Amino acid sequence: MAEKQTDSDEPAKMRRKVYEKALRKLQVELCYLQSWVKAKGLRVIIVFEGRDAAGKGGTIKAITERVSPRVFRVVALPAPSDREKTQMYMQRYIEHFPAAGEIVIFDRSWYNRAGVERVMGFCTPAEYETFLANCSTAERYLVNGGIILIKLWLEVGKEEQERRFRARIDDPLRQWKLSPMDLESYRRWYDYSRARDRMLKATHSSHAPWCIVPSDDKRRARLNCISYVLQNIPYKRVRGERVRLPPRSEKNRYNDQTKIKGVRVVAERY
Repeated sequence: MAEKQTDSDEPAKMRRKVYEKALRKLQVELCYLQSWVKAKGLRVIIVFEGRDAAGKGGTIKAITERVSPRVFRVVALPAPSDREKTQMYMQRYIEHFPAAGEIVIFDRSWYNRAGVERVMGFCTPAEYETFLANCSTAERYLVNGGIILIKLWLEVGKEEQERRFRARIDDPLRQWKLSPMDLESYRRWYDYSRARDRMLKATHSSHAPWCIVPSDDKRRARLNCISYVLQNIPYKRVRGERVRLPPRSEKNRYNDQTKIKGVRVVAERY
């Protein structure tokens, strides 16, 4: 179904029904991908980076809501502890890397060093330069070791980011999403832009390329991300035997509902 165009060159925001229909088809394919990854013992890392309020969380939820959390694992690490600060920088990320039959999604990753740590001064200039110099080499080791690495940068515009921040301020269900760091990132828009530019230039490579996802329209961004993931992990549908429910055993049959009578029950308010 074609989308209506606005007066500008930008397409109109995708309608919910169109989005949900397309999402369901892609989520079915993600289930097929999941079976293939398990059957072949593949190891996959998907890195999600981008500005605050770019839609990373919603996109990750769209990917994972219909698949097994034992195959699709989401890693969103908090700020490093005092002990972790003394470790090799990549160390706390490596322990979350996938084993055979797993897809690990990083909701922010080791690229924190090239973004928030650089802009906010949480690392030294020397640590920052060392990271940029060594990152592509480290990722080459991952890829050569058999890991499929996908790196996605969600790019939201200034006006849309402001709209989303203001919506969070006004909505009690979303106020928890706003942190002092988010507000500082809003203030330092161009500092983050320069950090993004330098990061992409230094770490985009043939073995681990970046792909930018315009995310002013969250629905389109989610669908485009899922489509890109499916295109970059070669898979086939695994044909298994049709599942059939076995007959229930009548051995030791008794009225099992009488045993829970008298136990406290949640009030039926709805």
